[in-house]
Amino acid sequence: MNLHQLLLIILLLPALGLGQEIIPLPNDNETSLTWEGDPYEFYYNDWKTEVITNVSSPHLEVFTPDPMLANGTSVIIAPGGGLLAHSIEKEGRQVARWLNLKGITAFVLQYRLLPMGKDGLDAEKKDETEIIKMVSAVLPLSIEDGKNAVAYVRENADRWDLDKKRIGFMGFSAGGAVTMGVALQSAEEQLPDFIVPVYPWMNVIGEYMIPEVVPPMLVICASDDPLMIGPDSITLYSRWIDEGGLAGIHMYSKGGHGFGMATQGLPSDSWIERFYEWAVTENFVDSKNPQ
Repeated sequence: MNLHQLLLIILLLPALGLGQEIIPLPNDNETSLTWEGDPYEFYYNDWKTEVITNVSSPHLEVFTPDPMLANGTSVIIAPGGGLLAHSIEKEGRQVARWLNLKGITAFVLQYRLLPMGKDGLDAEKKDETEIIKMVSAVLPLSIEDGKNAVAYVRENADRWDLDKKRIGFMGFSAGGAVTMGVALQSAEEQLPDFIVPVYPWMNVIGEYMIPEVVPPMLVICASDDPLMIGPDSITLYSRWIDEGGLAGIHMYSKGGHGFGMATQGLPSDSWIERFYEWAVTENFVDSKNPQ
């Protein structure tokens, strides 16, 4: 490889989404699950985005903003994918890059997934009841990964000049279930300061109780979600309010499921801007930074 080729590769690393700092998280929980081989990353046409499957070692991928924009707020992002995959671009890295433009440090969480081969996503075509049975063994591990992610960011906040009281957790679909598991089950050091469940998959959580101490929450969903996540999202919002929690909700009439950062020509396309406005209003983001 000559010098010109090496320089070209270095210049291309950010465009390829490579070169981000990777932080491993603990994964010593006892489990009956066995993973074989490395994770697979590929374009999944059914979801029209890149995905990662077979994740056995949880880790954070760090996205830092321009130092001139950095405001001390951070968000841990949990992509969706039915606990079978991570929708890593549309519900992960693209979200992180958008947040960076607002001065927010982002951590894309690759939590543990159900073991499977490269073609294992055929399982997502099964009935929801069957899928819930399949993933029941991995969900507690995924939630534990989320708790460890919050604890790590809080313990190491000074490294990125972060505010330890402005650590958010945003999750999509199955990542929304991880978000809610973290919010409902965490001790103080693992509890996010605010949460953003985006079309959260509450059926996989099952029955749940709202604890005495809960973080402020903004729910994002669409009424026409084909997985019928809209009604559960409204119930979640209502119960949060009933128990004295602070909550907001944006329920779009159209948007479907899994829209993430996709452009559909619908009002739901701007959901992340509504999140930013909410975060400024609730003083989780310094409003002096660029709008």
